[in-house]
Amino acid sequence: MIMIRSLLLLASFILSGMIYSQTTVTMTLPTVTLMDIEPTGNFTLNFTAPTEAGNALGNPTPNTSKWVNYTSAIAPGGLTRKITASVNKVIAGVNIRLQAAAASGAGGGTLGTSAGQVTLTTTPVTIISGIGGAFTGNGANNGHNLTISLTTNTYANLIAQANTAIVIVYTITE
Repeated sequence: MIMIRSLLLLASFILSGMIYSQTTVTMTLPTVTLMDIEPTGNFTLNFTAPTEAGNALGNPTPNTSKWVNYTSAIAPGGLTRKITASVNKVIAGVNIRLQAAAASGAGGGTLGTSAGQVTLTTTPVTIISGIGGAFTGNGANNGHNLTISLTTNTYANLIAQANTAIVIVYTITE
């Protein structure tokens, strides 16, 4: 009887080795920090001259065609990320304003939070903060929609200009 139990136990161990197996899988999840503005290309914002003496300049219609897309994978113990924006130069008498909307579209994870409307200068200012492990989806209608607008601030500083190019620089950092 002991012999039969021993044989059955041995057969059980042998069969379990044939039925069950294991493999060790080694994986790498890299730290990722990618950001772009979609769609690519330039746009124009033009003030309009008043048609009646004594009236103010007409502010341009804000541009809402641009979207911030990003992918972020943070290192263990790493900080959340933020996106800043600045301009290459300011125009006397004019405010260049930017507002990132709440994230929308096909993304997921810990998406960033908008800082609301900010006035851009040559010093970077945070427009989106708190980005964790996340992706926004790619292209227009994914990520954070940007509203870019121009307003006058001090009429005494205004100087007529034509075709003045302003570059907005976006940066993603910890």
